Amino acid sequence: MRRSRLVLFLTALALAVTAALTGATAAHASSQAAPGPYVALGDSYSSGVGAGSYISSSGDCKRSTKAHPYLWAAANSPSSFSFTACSGARTGDVLSGQLGPLSASTALVSISIGGNDAGFADVMTTCVLQSDSSCLSRIATARAFVDSTLPGRLDGVYTAIRDRAPNAHVVVLGYPRFYRLGTSCVGLSETKRKAINDASDHLNNAIAQRARAYGYTFGDVRTTFTGHEICSGDSWLHSVDWLNIGNSYHPKAAGQSGGYLPVLNSAA
Repeated sequence: MRRSRLVLFLTALALAVTAALTGATAAHASSQAAPGPYVALGDSYSSGVGAGSYISSSGDCKRSTKAHPYLWAAANSPSSFSFTACSGARTGDVLSGQLGPLSASTALVSISIGGNDAGFADVMTTCVLQSDSSCLSRIATARAFVDSTLPGRLDGVYTAIRDRAPNAHVVVLGYPRFYRLGTSCVGLSETKRKAINDASDHLNNAIAQRARAYGYTFGDVRTTFTGHEICSGDSWLHSVDWLNIGNSYHPKAAGQSGGYLPVLNSAA
């Protein structure tokens, strides 16, 4: 009698262990399954300007196979990947031309946007070619725009994403600080470099605030780019590139893979 009970007990235990292991294996397999559709929106920092290896069909949008969205998709094999980010894009361009792939089935959206609205290219041109005072004045104008107008424009984009892709996890990526301070560096004065960095912080803070208001994840790349700014000796950003001016102040391939991709990996 006791032996019979022992056999029944051991059999039940074996079945329980088998069921637990099967469940664990299934759960692991589920966690390893390819993610759902991924859509990458935004400006040149998302399309990969400055990284090279541009997809020929992307034309002037300059979408790169070395850009962080492309690298993430290659590593994670989402069920589909739509890459609509475009060089020079502003918030209005996202609304008018990039949202087509979004749907209720979209699982992940990434976006960097706002820098062009705030006049990034004109700020950098002014600061490179003109005096300290002109640079500071142009930056002050950009900061005022970021305070007064940009939040509403970001709201328009974030609302449209939520309406079209209500089930998606949305990662809003920011911009790096551009310069290493306190070091000898040919080119812009320390005054200009500090003002540009402070303006980048101001822009990032505004973007992060609006993103979080929508429950979106803000991906802060300032930490990953620390030590790799212009003037650092190991820059992941182009300085002024007179041979290919469009590369200027954009991440190199190393900035996409080492600066942006780890942040997207963590946030996604």
